[in-house]
Amino acid sequence: MLEGKAVVRETDMPEAMQNHCLELAYQALDLHEVCDRQAIAHYIKQKFDEAYGPAWHCVVGVDFGSCITHLCGNFIFFRVETMEFLVFKDGKDSTESKEEAIGVLLGAGKVDS
Repeated sequence: MLEGKAVVRETDMPEAMQNHCLELAYQALDLHEVCDRQAIAHYIKQKFDEAYGPAWHCVVGVDFGSCITHLCGNFIFFRVETMEFLVFKDGKDSTESKEEAIGVLLGAGKVDS
């Protein structure tokens, strides 16, 4: 397990959801080898789907680029030591307009707003 403290780099999640996500990341790191990034990502995604409904995505790695669309209020990008975590919910919520529902993330290991 990585022992470092999680550092949130960018988020629009409510604080309770952020804390839940960080807790799940530590659990995943306890349960799986650090090199098994797919298992770590799957664990976090599965737990978020169970807790907050489907269409969550999780990317785990040490160096990756991304360009995503996410539902506002459902995005976090953080790191624990050298491991980075990107967790976001995708999908369409019919109660929100397109402008309210979508946020965009661009970058390679960094978040641009």
